[in-house]
Amino acid sequence: MAQREQWGTRAGFILAAVGSAVGLGNIWRFPYVAYENGGGAFLIPYLFAVLTAGIPLLLMEFSIGQKYRGSAPLSYARLNKKAEWIGWWQVAISFVVSTYYAVIVAWALSYAVFAFNQSWGSDTEAHFFGNYLSATDAGVLGSLNPNVLIPLVIVWGAVFAIMLAGVKKGIEWANRIFIPLLVIMFLIIVIRALTLDGALDGLNAFFEPNWEAMAAPGVWIAAYGHIFFSLSIGFAIMITYSSYLPKKTDLNNSGFIMAFSNSSFELLAGIGVFAALGFMAATAGVAVDEVVASGIGLAFIVFPEIVNNMPGFGSAFGVLFFSCLALAGISSLISISETYVSGVKDKFNVSRTTSVLMGVGLAALISLVYATQGGINVLDAVDYFINQFGIAFAGLISVVVVAWFLRKLPTLQNHMNEVSDFKVGSWWKICLLFVTPIVLGVIFTLNLVENLQSNYGDMPTWFLLVSGWGVASAALIVGLVFSAIKWPTRTLTPNQDEEEG
Repeated sequence: MAQREQWGTRAGFILAAVGSAVGLGNIWRFPYVAYENGGGAFLIPYLFAVLTAGIPLLLMEFSIGQKYRGSAPLSYARLNKKAEWIGWWQVAISFVVSTYYAVIVAWALSYAVFAFNQSWGSDTEAHFFGNYLSATDAGVLGSLNPNVLIPLVIVWGAVFAIMLAGVKKGIEWANRIFIPLLVIMFLIIVIRALTLDGALDGLNAFFEPNWEAMAAPGVWIAAYGHIFFSLSIGFAIMITYSSYLPKKTDLNNSGFIMAFSNSSFELLAGIGVFAALGFMAATAGVAVDEVVASGIGLAFIVFPEIVNNMPGFGSAFGVLFFSCLALAGISSLISISETYVSGVKDKFNVSRTTSVLMGVGLAALISLVYATQGGINVLDAVDYFINQFGIAFAGLISVVVVAWFLRKLPTLQNHMNEVSDFKVGSWWKICLLFVTPIVLGVIFTLNLVENLQSNYGDMPTWFLLVSGWGVASAALIVGLVFSAIKWPTRTLTPNQDEEEG
């Protein structure tokens, strides 16, 4: 087999990993989750979740990728042939995520342009759902929306160019530019937000600790649930990225640096978002809790309203905010797309160009569904179910299989410690054997019960069976089907540096 591509430097790998983790959720999800679950007190269960689930699972994926030096399916197959389906399942999940994630990045690009003259008008909610998306009811796709289609083509064009350039000259190069630029731009946003009237009220709402909340199991579950998605673990990304590392790269230090860099950006995002929300509350003469929002509502409805009311440099603030969303989104989209590009390249022994054209081309084609008038309803359902019953469930299964059925934790721990300056001890195995499976199992069970009792978002049952349960189930089926296809000759035979000690 041809020699596998490698990162140019360890710093390049860390920047790419941080670029994957720092995405839309850091900016529009973490601040809201923290606020709803104890404010400043939430940082304690959050940090505990990082140390007992986030970093342990991240290091497990780092070690699998670096030791077995392949895409997620190939690495799992080399770990144990019976585990290959997990890798394909995770790759299929990433493929699904990429199809709609690109559309959200396209929205951000559009709004970065709208911000120049606040062309979203005074009624930002009506503009987003009506003028911009021309949204229809669930189950009615309607026609393609040029407002979304044009920026979507630009997003996929950028992804194609970066992916075709390869790991070192494409992905690493892009993240060396994107991540420092993203941090600088968001720092400017935070500084400006802190100078606004009402900013301190917003920060008080964000940081004021509700110590009683820490006694609620739901707060701890929220912390674990968030960190799981925040670090890009559980859907093949970190296995793929670490497979491009030189065989002696320090994994333990890299894992901690990447995890805490991601958490630092989330905290920065919380400060910027709540300072701005404090200003909006002061302007409207209401309490902060009346203007708090998360997700799409925060980004495309609340923030444009903040820009409308901002004294001085409002347009620049809006352009910076939505440009940050676009940068964070595209760096994550690149990492998500690399999972299936690498998987196809390994399995079918094709060139990188061919795998990019096949994988990214098909994802771009499918993403047109979300560019229709009814696309936002499909996006909402697919996003919810592929996260709750795809990523989380696949992460749970991967930990249980590796730790309990294959009993590979000692092998992976030895590998990590051999290449790292400091060693991970028994805490790592204890977390993966008990803490992570229990927490993920509880989260999955609670979500399953909730969704069996009532329809998500009050959407029609048939619609959720197709775009929700159907898509999540299809990812698992695809994983099983692809794992049944034979590998090219000698692909599963590790090189000398990949053999178990």
